Amino acid sequence: MGGAFEIRLMGDPVLRQRAADITDIDGRVARIVDDMLPAMYEAEGIGLAAPQVGIQRRLFVFDLYEGDGPQTLINPQIVESDGEWTYTEGCLSVPGLTFDIVRPKEVHVVGLDLDGNEVSIEADELQARLFQHELDHLDGVLLIDHLDKAERKEALRTWRTQLQSGGPGPSANGPVPLVGRSAADG
Repeated sequence: MGGAFEIRLMGDPVLRQRAADITDIDGRVARIVDDMLPAMYEAEGIGLAAPQVGIQRRLFVFDLYEGDGPQTLINPQIVESDGEWTYTEGCLSVPGLTFDIVRPKEVHVVGLDLDGNEVSIEADELQARLFQHELDHLDGVLLIDHLDKAERKEALRTWRTQLQSGGPGPSANGPVPLVGRSAADG
C-alpha cells in the first residue's frame, strides 16, 4: 500500500456503500490496517473504518488511548444492545461538525481479529459508541443520517459553507475526534 491513507470526506460516494465481508485475512489485510493506523492517529481520531480510506471491506481500527494500543475488528456485528446515551459525536469524514446523537449505551460486538480469532466484546459508553459509529461506516451510514430533517438540512448547509470557504477540516476548526462529550455534560 505504501504509507498512510487519505481520509475520504462526506460527498465521496465510497462512504455511502456497504462494505464487503472479508473472506481471507492475509498479509494484504494486515497492510491495510498498518496503513490505516497512521491516518487515524494523524487525524487525532479514536476509530477509522476501511471505507473512510476508500477500502470497501468490513474492518475498522480503533484506539481508546487506555493502554491497550491499536486494535482491529474484522467483519464486526452488534449482536445485542441496551440502554440509551446521548453524546456529542463528530466524524473524521465530516470534520468541523459535531452533533448530539442518541445511541444505545451498551453493545455486544463480535468479529475477528487480525489473526482470524473470534472476538467478543461487551462495551459501554465511549467504546460502545465507537463500535456503533464505525459499523455505520461499514454500512454506508454517516453521522448526519442520525439527525432529524431540520438538523440534517442545517448540517448540509454548514458543510457547503465550509467547502466554499476553503474546505472543512482540522486546519479550520481544530481536529475533530470521533466523539466529544456527553450531552449531559452541558
